[in-house]
Amino acid sequence: MRDFSEFFEIQRRLLASRPKKYERYLLKRIDRKQRLIGIIGGRGTGKSTMLLQLLAESELGEQALYLSADHVRVEAEGLYELASAFLRQGGQFLLIDEVHKSSAWARVVKSLYDSFPDARLAFSGSSAMKLQAGKVDLSRRAVFYHLPAMSFREYLLLAVDRRHSSFDLGSVFAHQGPLAAEILSDGPILGHFKDYLDHGAYPFVLEGVDAYLTKLHNVVEKVLYEDITSSTGMRVSGVPVLKRILWRIASSPPHELNTERLSSDLGIAKQTLYNYLDYLERAGLIMTVLPAGSGSTVTRRGSKLMLANTNLIRAIGRPLDLEDQTGTLRETFFAAQLAGAGQSLRAPRKGDFQLASGTIIEIGGRKKTRRQVASHPDAYIVKDDIEVGSGRTVPLWLFGFLY
Repeated sequence: MRDFSEFFEIQRRLLASRPKKYERYLLKRIDRKQRLIGIIGGRGTGKSTMLLQLLAESELGEQALYLSADHVRVEAEGLYELASAFLRQGGQFLLIDEVHKSSAWARVVKSLYDSFPDARLAFSGSSAMKLQAGKVDLSRRAVFYHLPAMSFREYLLLAVDRRHSSFDLGSVFAHQGPLAAEILSDGPILGHFKDYLDHGAYPFVLEGVDAYLTKLHNVVEKVLYEDITSSTGMRVSGVPVLKRILWRIASSPPHELNTERLSSDLGIAKQTLYNYLDYLERAGLIMTVLPAGSGSTVTRRGSKLMLANTNLIRAIGRPLDLEDQTGTLRETFFAAQLAGAGQSLRAPRKGDFQLASGTIIEIGGRKKTRRQVASHPDAYIVKDDIEVGSGRTVPLWLFGFLY
C-alpha cells in the first residue's frame, strides 16, 4: 500500500486556507456527473481554488485526493504511478492541478480515465497553451471549461460583497434602465469600476491591492519565460521581443497598431511577428478582434490588437500617463467582458466594434456623440463616466455583468 498521508495533510491545509466567501461563476456551471473535467485558462484566474471547491463539496474524505503535478514527490515518482496507486487503493475522485507540468500529461489522463471507469477525474493547469494542445487527445472523453479573468460583477462580489446576478447581452440593450437601477440601489458604482480597471481582474486582489500589479507582472513573466517557451520551442532570447510587442499594444489605441510597421520596428520578419502574436494570444495575454467580414487570423490587416484585460495594461504600461490610456482601457474592458461571456466581436469600418447580430458599438466618454455611427440603423453609444443611460446610450460598466 502506498502512503498518501503527506498529500492528505497538504490537502487539509489547502482546504482550510481557501477563501470561503468567494466563488467564481464557472463553479455552478460544471456538470458534476461528468467523469472527466478539464478547467483551462490563464495564470492567476482561480483554477486551483476551483479544484479545491470541487474537492470540498465532494465530501469523500480520503477517497478524494488533490495532487499538484509540480510537487517534488509527484515529479520524482511519476504522476501516473501515484494517481493509479491511489485509485487502485479505493480512491473515487482524483483532482490534478498544474497538470501540464507532467510530461505527456494528456496520455496520462487518458490512461487513468480508461483504466479506472468507476473513478472521477478533474484537472487544471496554468499553461493554457499546453492544455489546448492536449484537448485533441481528450476531446471524446473530457468536458472542458474555460475560466476567463474575473468580470466586474465578480469583482464587486469579491472585493466589496455586493451581490448581483449576471444577465445576457440582449437584456443590457432591452432593459438597461431597470438593471442599472437595481445595481445602483446598493450604492454608487463608478468608483468601484475605476478600481476594477486597475486591479480587479484576478482573484489575488484578495491578498491586497498594494502588491497587486507587482504580482500580475510576475504572472506575465512566468507566462513569457515558462509557458510560451516550453510550449512552442521559442528560445528564451525571443522573450524581450515579446515584451516589446506587449508594450506597443499597451501604449497604442487598438485601431492604430500596424503589423507591417511593427515588424519593421522590431526588426523581425512579418511571419515571425504573426507567430509571436499567436503565442501571446494562445497564452491569454492578448486578444485579436478581426475586421468585419474576415474569417481568418492568417492575415491580421485591419485587426484590433489588445491586451486581454485592463489590468494587464496597468501592469505592462505603468510608466504611461493614465489619460493616454483612457480610450484603450475602455475598448479593452468592453472586448474582454464580451469575450468572457462567449460573445464574438468584429472591427467594423465605422464604429469601434460589431456584434454577431450586426449591431455597431461606439465607445467613448460622457460627451461622446452619435456622429461617427449616425448612418447605421442599429448602433449604440457606450459611454464611460455615466451611471445610467437611456435609449441607444448604455453605460460602459453595465457590460461587466455578463458573467
